Amino acid sequence: MRFDCFEVERWMDLYECTPGILNVAETCAESVSIDQLIQLSEDKATNPLQTSTVLTYGAIRGSSTLRQRIASLYKGEHLSAESVLITQGAIAANFLVFYGLVGPGDHVICVYPTYQQLYSVPESLGAEVSLWRLQPENGFVPDVDELEALVKANTKMIVINNPNNPTGVPIPRDVVYEIVEFAKARGIMILSDEVYRPLFHDGIIEDNANMPPSVADLGYEKAIVTGSLSKAYSLAGIRVGWIASGDEAIIERLAEARHYTAISVSQLDDQVASYALSPAVRGPLLRRNVSLARRNAAMLAAFVEAHSSVCSWVAPSAGTTAFIRFHDTDGQPVDDVAFCRDVLDRTKVLIVPGSHCFGRGVDFAGYVRVGFVGSSAVLDEALQKLGEYVRQRFGL
Repeated sequence: MRFDCFEVERWMDLYECTPGILNVAETCAESVSIDQLIQLSEDKATNPLQTSTVLTYGAIRGSSTLRQRIASLYKGEHLSAESVLITQGAIAANFLVFYGLVGPGDHVICVYPTYQQLYSVPESLGAEVSLWRLQPENGFVPDVDELEALVKANTKMIVINNPNNPTGVPIPRDVVYEIVEFAKARGIMILSDEVYRPLFHDGIIEDNANMPPSVADLGYEKAIVTGSLSKAYSLAGIRVGWIASGDEAIIERLAEARHYTAISVSQLDDQVASYALSPAVRGPLLRRNVSLARRNAAMLAAFVEAHSSVCSWVAPSAGTTAFIRFHDTDGQPVDDVAFCRDVLDRTKVLIVPGSHCFGRGVDFAGYVRVGFVGSSAVLDEALQKLGEYVRQRFGL
């Protein structure tokens, strides 16, 4: 088995421990402690950790409480606790889906740009992958008409990422329906990496009629979703993710594959995750993070507007990331790798080069990814320093 270097994770591994950095490459909403979860909770009597628990492996597929709370995140009655597998983060969830369902002779269609894992892992397993290219002139929204030219007789799976990393653009409601109908008519599985759901900047589901549905909401039995507590829920440190599908055969197949990679997740992590998804905590936590995303997105928008002669973007409306293109005054894209390294050397601001970490060849030249839903204070300082750098570099 051969695999490509996972460039974005390698970049983070190389640079995020640099002393004194202002890390706006991070993609999680500002992390919280267990004490902060308790402060946010509307039920102060419930303890997130049962300290008398004997630390066995615990429930192999995840506790019934956690799996039921995850199932309840999706609409309809076709998902239950038995429809959910708990994994060590969404990165393990995505890997298991490919490991269990894709191999030589299969064809996969994957949106692009996206998290490299979603196309590199199926390639490493011997599948052929066609990239479904998202265009800035189309607002980085996938064009369903293009699927007709990409689909093949052996297409096994369509892979989407909603909201998208790195662009921060969600797939709109009508397009999600079209993708599902396209796949359903041909019996093709859909994997939807929804790790940034439900962090939509115009509000959480209880007060957001425009929120696009999860593919798990639409009753298609070959739809598979992955998610985690890391991004929208600020809990990367507990390493809890999941796979959900209404197809019992898919879940059982992936449960068998999972035996080769994990016995169970930590009981302590399971308890914290269950607490975070309880009705008393989930709403306040998401409202906190939506408010943080709105505030920080406005700061980033002001930066882009102030430097619009040398940078442009499709403004993000969901998730935690933005994809910004830097170019010379004549419109030529910067060398984004050299740009990001020079920014880090001169300002201690850490950002991610787009062509290197999200593209192949010259794709996305000049783009950088910014993670903007961390600390507002860190983002503010980073944008001030980045602004000074940009004005000096481009002579503004």
